[in-house]
Amino acid sequence: MYISPRASRVRNILVSVSTGSITLVILLIAPLGLAAVIINTVLVTFTTYIVSSVADRVIGWLEPAGNADLISDSGSQKHNLARQRRQSAFQRWR
Repeated sequence: MYISPRASRVRNILVSVSTGSITLVILLIAPLGLAAVIINTVLVTFTTYIVSSVADRVIGWLEPAGNADLISDSGSQKHNLARQRRQSAFQRWR
């Protein structure tokens, strides 16, 4: 599955903000001081972003190197057959 760096960054930010929001709600229920709640929420948000970014790099390193398929109308029939033979047995997300 190919995802652009920009889309990956946006996804990681959304995941970290949502995790931080959930943490904020949980910590506001607990009897802690406001500074502890803010610091914990910020730490969870940044840690989630860093862990998501590292996970993206690990997945990119584990994926086999391959050429991205380009969509074009000018592809020849011979080229399409060769490309179909080279595809792996795994289904790609579309």
